[in-house]
Amino acid sequence: MNLLIQYLKPHWRRVLALSLLLLGSIALQLLNPQILRYFIDAATSGSTQDVLIRTGLLFLGVTVVTQVVSVAETYVAENVGLTITNQLRADLTLHCLHLDLSFYKDHAPGELIERVDGDVSNLSNLFSRFIVYMIGNAILLLCVLILFFTIDLRVGLGMVAFAIFALVVLNGLRYIPVPYWKVARQASANFFGFLEERLAGTEDIRANGGIPYVLYRLTEHSRALLYKQTKAAVVGGITRAATFMFLALGMVVALSLGAYFYGSGVITIGTVYLIFSYTELLNRPIDQFSRQIQDLQQASASLARIRNLFLVRGTILDGTGTPLPAGALPVAFENVTFAYDGEGAVVQNLTFHLEAGKHLGLLGRTGSGKTTVVRLLFRLYDPSAGVIRLGGADLRTLPLADLRRRVGMVTQDIQLFHATVRDNLTLFDRSLSDDRIMQALQELGLWEWFQRLPEGLETKLERGGNSLSAGEAQLLAFVRVFLKDPSLVILDEASSRLDPTTEKLIEHAVQRLLANRTAIIIAHRLATVNHVDAIIILEDGKCCEYGLRAQLAHDPDSRFTHLLRTGLNNT
Repeated sequence: MNLLIQYLKPHWRRVLALSLLLLGSIALQLLNPQILRYFIDAATSGSTQDVLIRTGLLFLGVTVVTQVVSVAETYVAENVGLTITNQLRADLTLHCLHLDLSFYKDHAPGELIERVDGDVSNLSNLFSRFIVYMIGNAILLLCVLILFFTIDLRVGLGMVAFAIFALVVLNGLRYIPVPYWKVARQASANFFGFLEERLAGTEDIRANGGIPYVLYRLTEHSRALLYKQTKAAVVGGITRAATFMFLALGMVVALSLGAYFYGSGVITIGTVYLIFSYTELLNRPIDQFSRQIQDLQQASASLARIRNLFLVRGTILDGTGTPLPAGALPVAFENVTFAYDGEGAVVQNLTFHLEAGKHLGLLGRTGSGKTTVVRLLFRLYDPSAGVIRLGGADLRTLPLADLRRRVGMVTQDIQLFHATVRDNLTLFDRSLSDDRIMQALQELGLWEWFQRLPEGLETKLERGGNSLSAGEAQLLAFVRVFLKDPSLVILDEASSRLDPTTEKLIEHAVQRLLANRTAIIIAHRLATVNHVDAIIILEDGKCCEYGLRAQLAHDPDSRFTHLLRTGLNNT
């Protein structure tokens, strides 16, 4: 309920308008049966044709106004629901983007998509209609019951007893399906998580003959989803079945009372119709209560999952220190140790200092801790012990936005978006001018490619990079980081997948990118670190050698000299 109020509060004006439309609709629904009663009694008592025509036209006018109000009410309700659910999706997405990387190890992207979109979609009716409709239907129910008492005390007492009995039973049934819908929502999340992972790896699956296994597992997930959703729907159908039973019971009660009092001469035939019509109107709020309760059953499961997601908290807290100074920045690791949850130390007592504007080569086998060092520099994790400094400041004291703006990275895998060239280069930052973008394209060697684009910066690129060669995609990544203008650049063997000819074309871009910037270059090939100032060699998370590259290369006993003779892959 707190979540509901939190998101409805900023839209109170539209909620108020929806409430007024609903009250108007209720008044019109109560008025029409009275007009019809008058018409029937007037017709049976021999009133003039003019009276009947005027009454019929009044009924028609009220009906048209009722439909107009109903359309306006639907429009406002849908507008409120979609606005709020879109805001909730944005808040959930932002929340997930601030969670630790360990969270994403336990939750597949497809599962998170289902929670951010699927679960939120189930709340649309809850946000747009639930409170207003429940209050509105309660008012309608109360008004109808009062009008029954104006007809006859006994009619009023009978219909009150019927309404109370129906509502008590329906209220008792509403919680039964909730756990079943919660299980069904989780099954849906598991299904989409599995599907997303397999679609992302379709090339490997087809190349290695994994299609039959994927189809088998997909069938298992589909069967589980079908079973759990069917079970939830069947259990939830109990409420609907009970509602239909009470609707039929209400009509029986109404017709019996009408027939009895009409036969006794207490009421007119028009009043008999009025009892029947108000009973039908009484059934509407009861039916709406049932529908809203059924929606609430499904929404409750989604609401619980959304609430649980909001309760997940990241351990990386934003710093409150002053922003970093302009220009290249020094980097220092001081006795840094780090271990992932439930694992041994990946980085152990690592210490080094890299002066501003200098370049460091980071060498080591796969699993030696190189990637972890990068993650620590981006503060995707905090060290278990020790301090990491950038520009002399502890990373934990720096505002995260400022830290990540001042650190740029180019990796082997280039993430391209199905968007324009401009958006791919600027990562959707509209503050960068076209002149600056084009200057960067020229400086980093991508101008010739750019001139071939049919629509310039507005040319759409395919997601996954099928519209670019490997070299062009790599250069695009360099331009992207160059436009970011970071103080520290990290290159994770950015040219390891390129042929020698293309690699030479990129050397100029690398030199231009690293000029007047501090750099850490993760190397899988020794040629990559030919021009760095210092070398660190990691082994099992420990620094087994650290020093100036020139000194290490001329030391016949250094490990780096051994690597130069034998190659990095043979360590």
